[in-house]
Amino acid sequence: MKKLLTGLLVVLFGLNLPAQQYFGTPAAEGRRNIVLMNPTENNLKTIFYLIDHKIFPLPDDYHLVGFFYTSQGYDFSQSVRLIRESGRKNVFLHACSDTIGQAVYSANPCSDDFKLVFSASNGVIFFGGPDIPPVLYQQQTNLLTEITDYHRHAFEASFLFHLLGGYQDESYIPLLEQKPGFVILGICLGMQTMNVATGGTLVQDIPTVVYRQETVEQVLKADPDARHRNYNTNLGTDDDLIWGHFHRIKMLMPERMEVFLQGSSPEPYVLSSHHQAAGRIGKGFRIAATSMDGKVTEALVHEKYPHVIGFQFHPEPVMLYEPETRFREYPGQPSAGSYTELYGKEKGEIFNRNVWRWMGEGLR
Repeated sequence: MKKLLTGLLVVLFGLNLPAQQYFGTPAAEGRRNIVLMNPTENNLKTIFYLIDHKIFPLPDDYHLVGFFYTSQGYDFSQSVRLIRESGRKNVFLHACSDTIGQAVYSANPCSDDFKLVFSASNGVIFFGGPDIPPVLYQQQTNLLTEITDYHRHAFEASFLFHLLGGYQDESYIPLLEQKPGFVILGICLGMQTMNVATGGTLVQDIPTVVYRQETVEQVLKADPDARHRNYNTNLGTDDDLIWGHFHRIKMLMPERMEVFLQGSSPEPYVLSSHHQAAGRIGKGFRIAATSMDGKVTEALVHEKYPHVIGFQFHPEPVMLYEPETRFREYPGQPSAGSYTELYGKEKGEIFNRNVWRWMGEGLR
Protein backbone atom coordinates (compact mmCIF):
# COMPACT_ATOMS: atom_id res chain seq x y z
CA MET A 1 0.00 0.00 0.00
CA LYS A 2 1.36 3.40 -0.97
CA LYS A 3 1.13 6.54 1.12
CA LEU A 4 -2.30 7.85 2.11
CA LEU A 5 -2.02 11.55 2.42
CA THR A 6 -3.42 14.22 4.73
CA GLY A 7 -2.95 17.71 3.40
CA LEU A 8 -0.81 16.06 0.68
CA LEU A 9 2.92 15.61 0.67
CA VAL A 10 5.19 18.57 0.24
CA VAL A 11 7.01 16.75 -2.54
CA LEU A 12 3.80 16.59 -4.55
CA PHE A 13 2.79 20.21 -4.45
CA GLY A 14 5.61 22.21 -2.91
CA LEU A 15 3.32 23.57 -0.20
CA ASN A 16 4.35 23.78 3.42
CA LEU A 17 1.85 21.22 4.72
CA PRO A 18 2.35 18.26 7.05
CA ALA A 19 3.07 14.86 5.53
CA GLN A 20 1.07 12.42 7.63
CA GLN A 21 -1.48 9.69 7.25
CA TYR A 22 -5.14 10.17 8.11
CA PHE A 23 -6.92 6.82 8.02
CA GLY A 24 -5.24 4.35 10.31
CA THR A 25 -4.06 7.04 12.75
CA PRO A 26 -5.52 8.28 16.06
CA ALA A 27 -6.90 11.33 14.23
CA ALA A 28 -9.35 9.10 12.39
CA GLU A 29 -10.53 7.13 15.40
CA GLY A 30 -13.82 8.03 17.07
CA ARG A 31 -14.80 10.36 14.23
CA ARG A 32 -17.53 10.19 11.64
CA ASN A 33 -15.59 10.30 8.39
CA ILE A 34 -17.40 11.34 5.23
CA VAL A 35 -15.47 10.62 2.05
CA LEU A 36 -15.68 13.05 -0.88
CA MET A 37 -14.54 11.61 -4.19
CA ASN A 38 -12.78 13.94 -6.63
CA PRO A 39 -12.33 16.70 -4.01
CA THR A 40 -11.77 19.57 -6.43
CA GLU A 41 -11.86 23.13 -5.21
CA ASN A 42 -15.39 23.55 -6.58
CA ASN A 43 -16.71 20.34 -5.00
CA LEU A 44 -15.24 21.30 -1.64
CA LYS A 45 -16.73 24.81 -1.82
CA THR A 46 -20.13 23.32 -2.59
CA ILE A 47 -20.04 20.93 0.38
CA PHE A 48 -18.77 23.69 2.68
CA TYR A 49 -21.75 25.84 1.64
CA LEU A 50 -24.28 23.04 2.20
CA ILE A 51 -22.86 22.32 5.65
CA ASP A 52 -22.49 25.96 6.72
CA HIS A 53 -26.08 26.76 5.69
CA LYS A 54 -27.49 23.74 7.55
CA ILE A 55 -28.67 22.14 4.31
CA PHE A 56 -26.38 19.13 4.85
CA PRO A 57 -26.77 18.40 8.58
CA LEU A 58 -23.80 16.55 10.02
CA PRO A 59 -22.91 15.51 13.58
CA ASP A 60 -20.42 17.70 15.41
CA ASP A 61 -17.67 15.09 15.29
CA TYR A 62 -17.53 14.74 11.50
CA HIS A 63 -14.40 14.84 9.35
CA LEU A 64 -14.44 15.35 5.59
CA VAL A 65 -11.84 13.34 3.69
CA GLY A 66 -11.30 13.97 -0.01
CA PHE A 67 -10.21 10.75 -1.71
CA PHE A 68 -8.58 10.76 -5.13
CA TYR A 69 -6.11 9.11 -7.47
CA THR A 70 -2.80 10.88 -8.07
CA SER A 71 -3.01 10.09 -11.81
CA GLN A 72 -6.22 12.11 -12.18
CA GLY A 73 -6.19 15.06 -14.52
CA TYR A 74 -6.64 17.72 -11.84
CA ASP A 75 -4.23 19.86 -9.85
CA PHE A 76 -5.24 19.11 -6.26
CA SER A 77 -2.90 21.78 -4.95
CA GLN A 78 -5.90 24.06 -5.52
CA SER A 79 -7.85 21.97 -3.02
CA VAL A 80 -4.95 22.06 -0.56
CA ARG A 81 -4.87 25.84 -0.82
CA LEU A 82 -8.63 26.16 -0.30
CA ILE A 83 -8.58 23.95 2.81
CA ARG A 84 -5.68 25.91 4.24
CA GLU A 85 -7.29 29.29 3.53
CA SER A 86 -10.67 28.17 4.92
CA GLY A 87 -9.14 27.53 8.32
CA ARG A 88 -11.09 24.29 8.65
CA LYS A 89 -9.36 21.75 10.87
CA ASN A 90 -11.60 18.78 10.01
CA VAL A 91 -11.00 18.53 6.25
CA PHE A 92 -8.30 16.27 4.85
CA LEU A 93 -7.10 14.90 1.53
CA HIS A 94 -6.25 11.27 1.09
CA ALA A 95 -4.74 9.75 -2.07
CA CYS A 96 -3.89 6.47 -3.73
CA SER A 97 -0.72 6.74 -5.79
CA ASP A 98 -0.54 3.15 -7.02
CA THR A 99 -1.37 2.14 -10.60
CA ILE A 100 -4.70 0.40 -11.19
CA GLY A 101 -3.91 -0.53 -14.77
CA GLN A 102 -6.47 -2.77 -16.45
CA ALA A 103 -7.58 -4.55 -13.26
CA VAL A 104 -10.48 -2.20 -12.61
CA TYR A 105 -12.99 -4.86 -11.55
CA SER A 106 -10.69 -7.11 -9.54
CA ALA A 107 -7.99 -6.88 -6.90
CA ASN A 108 -5.48 -4.21 -7.89
CA PRO A 109 -2.77 -2.05 -6.29
CA CYS A 110 -5.41 0.34 -4.89
CA SER A 111 -7.49 -2.43 -3.27
CA ASP A 112 -5.84 -2.02 0.13
CA ASP A 113 -6.54 1.70 0.00
CA PHE A 114 -10.20 1.07 -0.87
CA LYS A 115 -10.57 -1.33 2.05
CA LEU A 116 -8.90 1.03 4.49
CA VAL A 117 -10.96 4.04 3.43
CA PHE A 118 -14.18 2.02 3.65
CA SER A 119 -13.42 0.52 7.05
CA ALA A 120 -12.62 3.92 8.58
CA SER A 121 -15.54 5.92 7.15
CA ASN A 122 -19.31 6.16 7.38
CA GLY A 123 -20.26 7.17 3.85
CA VAL A 124 -19.10 8.54 0.51
CA ILE A 125 -20.29 11.01 -2.14
CA PHE A 126 -19.47 10.54 -5.83
CA PHE A 127 -19.82 13.85 -7.72
CA GLY A 128 -20.62 14.74 -11.30
CA GLY A 129 -18.17 15.05 -14.16
CA PRO A 130 -17.39 14.13 -17.78
CA ASP A 131 -18.24 11.06 -19.87
CA ILE A 132 -17.10 7.62 -18.72
CA PRO A 133 -14.80 5.88 -21.24
CA PRO A 134 -16.94 3.15 -22.87
CA VAL A 135 -14.09 0.68 -22.55
CA LEU A 136 -15.07 0.51 -18.86
CA TYR A 137 -18.42 -0.99 -19.87
CA GLN A 138 -17.21 -2.96 -22.89
CA GLN A 139 -18.65 -0.78 -25.64
CA GLN A 140 -17.16 1.06 -28.56
CA THR A 141 -16.89 4.83 -28.31
CA ASN A 142 -19.64 6.97 -29.81
CA LEU A 143 -18.44 10.02 -31.74
CA LEU A 144 -20.38 12.20 -29.28
CA THR A 145 -18.66 10.72 -26.22
CA GLU A 146 -15.92 12.99 -24.89
CA ILE A 147 -13.22 11.34 -22.77
CA THR A 148 -11.15 13.75 -20.68
CA ASP A 149 -9.91 11.88 -17.57
CA TYR A 150 -9.69 8.09 -17.94
CA HIS A 151 -7.78 7.68 -14.68
CA ARG A 152 -10.46 9.33 -12.55
CA HIS A 153 -13.15 7.10 -14.05
CA ALA A 154 -11.15 3.91 -13.63
CA PHE A 155 -10.36 4.79 -10.01
CA GLU A 156 -13.94 5.62 -9.05
CA ALA A 157 -15.41 2.64 -10.92
CA SER A 158 -12.92 0.33 -9.21
CA PHE A 159 -13.75 1.73 -5.76
CA LEU A 160 -17.48 1.27 -6.40
CA PHE A 161 -16.91 -2.27 -7.62
CA HIS A 162 -15.03 -3.02 -4.41
CA LEU A 163 -17.89 -1.50 -2.42
CA LEU A 164 -20.84 -3.08 -4.24
CA GLY A 165 -19.59 -5.91 -6.44
CA GLY A 166 -20.88 -6.45 -9.96
CA TYR A 167 -21.64 -8.78 -12.83
CA GLN A 168 -17.96 -8.61 -13.85
CA ASP A 169 -17.12 -11.09 -11.06
CA GLU A 170 -20.13 -12.47 -9.21
CA SER A 171 -17.93 -14.44 -6.84
CA TYR A 172 -16.52 -11.22 -5.40
CA ILE A 173 -17.86 -10.35 -1.91
CA PRO A 174 -18.65 -6.60 -1.70
CA LEU A 175 -17.18 -4.55 1.11
CA LEU A 176 -20.68 -3.44 2.10
CA GLU A 177 -21.34 -6.96 3.34
CA GLN A 178 -19.28 -5.86 6.34
CA LYS A 179 -21.32 -2.66 6.87
CA PRO A 180 -24.67 -2.85 5.01
CA GLY A 181 -25.71 0.54 6.41
CA PHE A 182 -22.81 2.37 4.77
CA VAL A 183 -24.09 5.46 2.91
CA ILE A 184 -23.30 6.02 -0.78
CA LEU A 185 -24.67 8.96 -2.77
CA GLY A 186 -23.97 9.21 -6.51
CA ILE A 187 -24.68 12.47 -8.32
CA CYS A 188 -24.99 12.57 -12.14
CA LEU A 189 -21.68 10.97 -13.23
CA GLY A 190 -21.67 9.38 -9.77
CA MET A 191 -24.88 7.49 -10.55
CA GLN A 192 -23.59 6.48 -13.97
CA THR A 193 -20.39 5.18 -12.37
CA MET A 194 -22.45 3.16 -9.88
CA ASN A 195 -24.22 1.51 -12.79
CA VAL A 196 -21.08 0.85 -14.83
CA ALA A 197 -19.09 -0.41 -11.82
CA THR A 198 -21.73 -3.05 -11.07
CA GLY A 199 -21.81 -4.33 -14.65
CA GLY A 200 -24.31 -1.98 -16.28
CA THR A 201 -23.93 0.10 -19.43
CA LEU A 202 -24.66 3.64 -20.60
CA VAL A 203 -26.64 5.23 -23.39
CA GLN A 204 -23.89 7.36 -24.91
CA ASP A 205 -26.09 10.19 -26.21
CA ILE A 206 -29.71 10.70 -25.20
CA PRO A 207 -30.96 12.88 -28.08
CA THR A 208 -29.58 10.76 -30.92
CA VAL A 209 -30.00 7.30 -29.36
CA VAL A 210 -33.20 7.63 -27.31
CA TYR A 211 -35.15 10.30 -29.20
CA ARG A 212 -33.60 10.05 -32.69
CA GLN A 213 -32.92 13.78 -32.72
CA GLU A 214 -30.07 14.97 -34.92
CA THR A 215 -29.99 18.74 -34.32
CA VAL A 216 -30.07 21.17 -31.42
CA GLU A 217 -33.17 22.77 -32.90
CA GLN A 218 -35.02 19.45 -32.77
CA VAL A 219 -34.13 19.03 -29.12
CA LEU A 220 -35.31 22.54 -28.25
CA LYS A 221 -38.66 21.98 -29.96
CA ALA A 222 -39.30 18.80 -27.97
CA ASP A 223 -41.10 18.46 -24.64
CA PRO A 224 -39.10 20.37 -21.97
CA ASP A 225 -39.45 17.37 -19.64
CA ALA A 226 -37.51 15.32 -22.20
CA ARG A 227 -34.47 17.62 -22.21
CA HIS A 228 -31.61 16.84 -19.87
CA ARG A 229 -29.23 19.77 -20.29
CA ASN A 230 -29.54 23.32 -21.58
CA TYR A 231 -29.03 22.88 -25.31
CA ASN A 232 -29.56 26.63 -25.79
CA THR A 233 -25.90 26.97 -24.83
CA ASN A 234 -24.99 25.00 -27.97
CA LEU A 235 -26.29 27.82 -30.14
CA GLY A 236 -23.48 30.14 -29.03
CA THR A 237 -25.60 33.29 -29.19
CA ASP A 238 -25.60 34.04 -25.46
CA ASP A 239 -22.71 33.30 -23.10
CA ASP A 240 -24.66 34.06 -19.92
CA LEU A 241 -27.15 31.18 -19.91
CA ILE A 242 -27.45 28.65 -17.12
CA TRP A 243 -25.55 25.41 -17.79
CA GLY A 244 -28.40 23.08 -16.79
CA HIS A 245 -32.07 22.46 -17.51
CA PHE A 246 -34.98 22.11 -15.09
CA HIS A 247 -37.48 19.32 -15.65
CA ARG A 248 -39.81 17.06 -13.71
CA ILE A 249 -39.20 13.42 -12.80
CA LYS A 250 -41.57 10.49 -12.26
CA MET A 251 -41.34 8.10 -9.29
CA LEU A 252 -41.45 4.35 -9.97
CA MET A 253 -40.69 3.24 -6.41
CA PRO A 254 -42.48 5.74 -4.15
CA GLU A 255 -41.79 3.53 -1.13
CA ARG A 256 -38.04 4.02 -1.57
CA MET A 257 -38.39 7.67 -2.56
CA GLU A 258 -40.82 8.60 0.21
CA VAL A 259 -38.14 10.17 2.39
CA PHE A 260 -37.27 12.59 -0.43
CA LEU A 261 -40.90 13.42 -1.22
CA GLN A 262 -41.93 14.58 2.25
CA GLY A 263 -43.47 18.01 1.74
CA SER A 264 -42.68 17.86 -1.98
CA SER A 265 -44.67 17.55 -5.16
CA PRO A 266 -44.82 13.91 -6.32
CA GLU A 267 -43.23 15.10 -9.58
CA PRO A 268 -40.56 17.60 -8.47
CA TYR A 269 -38.45 19.77 -10.74
CA VAL A 270 -34.76 18.89 -10.75
CA LEU A 271 -31.66 20.37 -12.38
CA SER A 272 -29.90 18.24 -15.00
CA SER A 273 -26.86 18.64 -17.20
CA HIS A 274 -25.98 15.41 -19.00
CA HIS A 275 -26.27 13.79 -22.40
CA GLN A 276 -25.70 10.19 -21.31
CA ALA A 277 -27.85 7.88 -19.20
CA ALA A 278 -27.98 4.45 -17.61
CA GLY A 279 -28.57 1.69 -20.15
CA ARG A 280 -28.58 -1.90 -18.93
CA ILE A 281 -28.86 -1.72 -15.14
CA GLY A 282 -26.00 -3.01 -13.00
CA LYS A 283 -26.12 -5.78 -10.42
CA GLY A 284 -28.27 -5.06 -7.38
CA PHE A 285 -29.83 -1.83 -8.62
CA ARG A 286 -33.43 -0.97 -9.44
CA ILE A 287 -34.82 2.07 -11.24
CA ALA A 288 -36.59 4.27 -8.68
CA ALA A 289 -37.38 7.29 -10.88
CA THR A 290 -37.38 8.20 -14.57
CA SER A 291 -38.01 11.14 -16.83
CA MET A 292 -41.70 11.89 -17.28
CA ASP A 293 -41.84 9.82 -20.47
CA GLY A 294 -40.09 6.90 -18.78
CA LYS A 295 -37.19 6.84 -21.26
CA VAL A 296 -34.33 8.12 -19.08
CA THR A 297 -33.35 6.74 -15.67
CA GLU A 298 -33.29 9.48 -13.02
CA ALA A 299 -32.66 7.50 -9.81
CA LEU A 300 -31.21 4.11 -8.90
CA VAL A 301 -31.57 2.41 -5.52
CA HIS A 302 -29.86 -0.73 -4.31
CA GLU A 303 -32.01 -3.76 -3.55
CA LYS A 304 -29.86 -4.99 -0.66
CA TYR A 305 -28.13 -1.95 0.81
CA PRO A 306 -30.74 0.62 1.97
CA HIS A 307 -28.47 3.69 2.02
CA VAL A 308 -27.09 3.39 -1.52
CA ILE A 309 -28.72 5.69 -4.07
CA GLY A 310 -27.80 7.47 -7.29
CA PHE A 311 -29.43 10.53 -8.85
CA GLN A 312 -28.95 11.52 -12.47
CA PHE A 313 -29.71 15.14 -11.59
CA HIS A 314 -27.89 17.69 -9.39
CA PRO A 315 -29.21 18.41 -5.86
CA GLU A 316 -26.00 20.14 -4.79
CA PRO A 317 -25.51 23.44 -6.72
CA VAL A 318 -25.52 26.47 -4.46
CA MET A 319 -27.93 28.35 -6.74
CA LEU A 320 -30.73 25.94 -5.77
CA TYR A 321 -30.70 27.43 -2.29
CA GLU A 322 -29.79 31.08 -2.93
CA PRO A 323 -32.78 33.30 -3.79
CA GLU A 324 -30.40 36.08 -4.85
CA THR A 325 -28.81 33.91 -7.57
CA ARG A 326 -30.66 34.58 -10.79
CA PHE A 327 -30.28 32.98 -14.20
CA ARG A 328 -31.61 32.89 -17.73
CA GLU A 329 -32.18 29.63 -19.61
CA TYR A 330 -32.69 30.78 -23.19
CA PRO A 331 -31.57 33.71 -25.41
CA GLY A 332 -33.88 36.69 -25.29
CA GLN A 333 -35.50 35.64 -22.02
CA PRO A 334 -37.11 38.87 -20.80
CA SER A 335 -36.05 38.62 -17.16
CA ALA A 336 -33.84 36.44 -15.02
CA GLY A 337 -35.31 34.35 -12.22
CA SER A 338 -34.05 32.34 -9.29
CA TYR A 339 -34.64 28.65 -8.64
CA THR A 340 -36.58 29.43 -5.47
CA GLU A 341 -38.87 31.78 -7.42
CA LEU A 342 -39.51 29.33 -10.25
CA TYR A 343 -39.31 25.96 -8.50
CA GLY A 344 -39.25 26.81 -4.81
CA LYS A 345 -40.81 24.93 -1.89
CA GLU A 346 -42.87 21.91 -2.94
CA LYS A 347 -42.19 22.36 -6.68
CA GLY A 348 -38.57 21.24 -6.28
CA GLU A 349 -36.61 22.96 -3.52
CA ILE A 350 -37.90 20.74 -0.69
CA PHE A 351 -37.11 17.58 -2.67
CA ASN A 352 -33.51 18.70 -3.18
CA ARG A 353 -33.13 19.67 0.47
CA ASN A 354 -34.49 16.27 1.49
CA VAL A 355 -31.60 14.58 -0.35
CA TRP A 356 -29.11 16.22 2.01
CA ARG A 357 -31.27 15.65 5.06
CA TRP A 358 -31.39 11.94 4.15
CA MET A 359 -27.63 11.85 3.71
CA GLY A 360 -27.00 13.58 7.02
CA GLU A 361 -29.38 11.33 8.93
CA GLY A 362 -27.86 8.24 7.36
CA LEU A 363 -24.40 9.29 8.53
CA ARG A 364 -25.68 9.59 12.09
